[in-house]
Amino acid sequence: MSSLIVLRQSSTRAAALCTSPSFMCIATSLPRATFVPRCHFSVFSSVRNSGSATFTGNDAAQIPTIPQDEKLRNETLKSSGTEKEKTSLMKPDKHDYFTEATWPHPIYTVEQMNAIDVAHRESRTFSDKVALFAIRVLRKSFDIATGYRHPKPGQEGMTEFRMTGDKWLIRFVFLESIAGVPGMVGGMVRHLHSLRALRRDRAWIETLLEEAYNERMHLLTFLKLHKPGWFMRLMLLGGQGVFFNLFFICYLISPRTCHRFVGYLEEEAIVTYTRCLEDINAGRLPEWQKLEVPDIAKQYWKMPDNCTVEDLILYVRADEAKHREVNHTLGNLDQKIDRNPFALKIDNGKPQPTKGLENIKSTGWERDEIAA
Repeated sequence: MSSLIVLRQSSTRAAALCTSPSFMCIATSLPRATFVPRCHFSVFSSVRNSGSATFTGNDAAQIPTIPQDEKLRNETLKSSGTEKEKTSLMKPDKHDYFTEATWPHPIYTVEQMNAIDVAHRESRTFSDKVALFAIRVLRKSFDIATGYRHPKPGQEGMTEFRMTGDKWLIRFVFLESIAGVPGMVGGMVRHLHSLRALRRDRAWIETLLEEAYNERMHLLTFLKLHKPGWFMRLMLLGGQGVFFNLFFICYLISPRTCHRFVGYLEEEAIVTYTRCLEDINAGRLPEWQKLEVPDIAKQYWKMPDNCTVEDLILYVRADEAKHREVNHTLGNLDQKIDRNPFALKIDNGKPQPTKGLENIKSTGWERDEIAA
């Protein structure tokens, strides 16, 4: 105990004691949990009191001299230790934090993406009409929140309908933050039901979670191009809090209506992205000419290095078209007994639903068109 007190009081005596054979004998006889913390305290006490500490033998190779000056201390840390330690002390490369996508994205061709069209499925049942009414109310609120006015044909260039690059990105961020909710809620509800019922889910869960994942990748991409302010963050917080709980309750009551609602929501998303593409092609967004596509998007969609923002919007619109097809199709099925056709691979000589854009149907597949 007396030796340890002396260590705290004198940095010079601490260094001498740490290297003396008698002290090392005493130290090795003490329990490790008792000795090591006190020794560490002595080392850093000597650094704090004298500005530097000197070590010999093996200690010198493991513990660098730490100057008192902050700038010199940082430079010393960067130049010491193993190669792994040096790398962790330096600024990490931007690619270090990329991870492989949980669901690899299907490959789209340029022809497939350009063939995406604006389409609308007519409401046929009462639940369809409820879903369409709900989406019109949501669309109106969404337009007001993002300052968007949809022009009639020929009015796209008029001042009151013009959208700047920042306005488009604000709208995209808001849209994708909401669009990522339904798939997660539907997958969660069906996952919990599968646990309660002690049986498989007929492959709906994976497709719904993949949809939510894809929408979140859209959001993360646009966040690289636009950083929302505090007001928009508050709107997103309130919007998600209300929308998540309403959609959760509705999915428990009528999942068919909820899938039709999402199908109509994706129809509106395609309208938004199509009009944005028209603005790009018409030269109304010159500030986007030099805008670089984020690396996270290039990796996820396997885009070439020379891709443009127009290419990015094409990919996102194609994803929304796929979600439109999937949810309209799921809304046509029996929610309890039908299998998810997008998780099946059946070759019966007729076109069937796929994960890609090969046989896409804008208004969804009818139940009698599906092989299983």
